[in-house]
Amino acid sequence: MPDAPPGPSAISGTTRLYVVLGDPVAQVRAPGLLNELFARTARDAVLVPVHVGPDGLAEVMCGLRRMRNLDGILVTVPHKIEVCRYADLLGPAAEVAGSANALRRNPDGTWLADNFDGAGFVHGLRDNGHDPAGATVVLAGAGGAGRAVAAALLTAGVARLRLYDPDAIRREDVLARLDARWPGRVVVGSEGDFDGDGADIAVNATPLGMRPGDPLPFDLARLPRTCAVADIIMKPAETALLKAARESGRPVVYGRHMLDSQVLLYEKFFALHAPQRNGRWEP
Repeated sequence: MPDAPPGPSAISGTTRLYVVLGDPVAQVRAPGLLNELFARTARDAVLVPVHVGPDGLAEVMCGLRRMRNLDGILVTVPHKIEVCRYADLLGPAAEVAGSANALRRNPDGTWLADNFDGAGFVHGLRDNGHDPAGATVVLAGAGGAGRAVAAALLTAGVARLRLYDPDAIRREDVLARLDARWPGRVVVGSEGDFDGDGADIAVNATPLGMRPGDPLPFDLARLPRTCAVADIIMKPAETALLKAARESGRPVVYGRHMLDSQVLLYEKFFALHAPQRNGRWEP
C-alpha cells in the first residue's frame, strides 16, 4: 500500500509549522481547512491554534519569528491590528486597512503581512448573489476584520459606506485611511448613530454573536426588508443576528463563506503550490 500523505497524523522532524493566533481560538476553522489541504496535497505541514491574549502577543510573536521551521501565521480576533507591528513588510490590503490576518516568512527571512478578510468576504457576498458594486452598505465594527472588509467593499465599488464603532479613536483612524483613497464615500459614527435607511447590505464585523446572550450589533428594524444581512462570525454558524434576519425574511450571508473563499488566497500567499526545497516551500 502507498504511504499515507503527511499531515497532522504523520508529524516528523521535517514537518513545516503554521499557527493561528487568537483570543479565543475555540471558534477558529482554519486548522481544519488548512490541515485538510496539506493532507490532500501531500504536504509535510501542520497548522495548530495558539491561544494568546493581548498582554502576551509581543513575546509570542518574538518567539515565533525565531522558529526556523515556522513558515506562516494566521491571525484572528483581537490581534489583527497589533500584529502589523511585528511584520517587516505590509502587503497592499494590510497597508490600506492597517490590519493583517496572515504573515509569511519570505526566503530572505523577512516577514510579510497581508489581509485576506476583505477579499474573502466580498467573494462570499458575490457567490451568494449580492454584488456590492453601487450598493449602500452599513458596517458594524472598525476592528482588524471590519476595516479590511470596508476597504474591500470600497474596492468592489460600493457607492456609500456607513461604518459604526464605539471607539472614537478607531473610527477616526479608519476614516482617515479610507477617505484618503476613496474620498467622500465613507461616513463613520458610534452605535447610537446607526442609520440603516436605504441600505442594500448590512454587515456585522464585531465579535457580538460569538457568545450566548450577546446583544445584536444593530437593530434589524432599522433596515429595509430587502436588505441582505451578513456576519463574519464563523462559530456559531448561525448567529442570533442571522437567525433574526432569516426569520424576518431578509436574505442572509453566513460567516463561513468569508473563510471558505480565503483558502485559495492562502494557498497562493504561502506558495503551497510550489515544490519543497531544503525542507520548506518557497515561491
